[in-house]
Amino acid sequence: MFKSEKTAEEQVVQVLNFDIHLQKDFRGKRYVERITECIPVEDKNEYTFDHRNEKSLEGKFDKFFDNATHYFTKQTDKQLFMYRNVLEYIDGEYVITNPITDDNIREMRNNMDDTDRASFDQFIERHWKKAKKVKKTTV
Repeated sequence: MFKSEKTAEEQVVQVLNFDIHLQKDFRGKRYVERITECIPVEDKNEYTFDHRNEKSLEGKFDKFFDNATHYFTKQTDKQLFMYRNVLEYIDGEYVITNPITDDNIREMRNNMDDTDRASFDQFIERHWKKAKKVKKTTV
């Protein structure tokens, strides 16, 4: 269906917020090994237009090749997402390892009723030592 792996990966990352990794121990018991947040990486414009200020042809070529290098690096080694574990099973217990991004917290809160939202806010404050001031948005 897709013409390139990158296109498929990009579309999956746009809809996948979390990945839950299941593991099976030697007894056959299944457990959640870790929960990983998938965070889309924003594409940044790293091109320079300094070639306009260059007086020599050599300087203009240098700036051109700098931009060409950025372009080809972005096309061949484009990082579409980064990930970080938010919960891990370590030595027999679950450990919260990293906070969830503000965007995902906002989306999660938007899908909760007032009681769940209050409990979730307490959870965030207790485990990440900070209160999230995220406004509820209506859909």
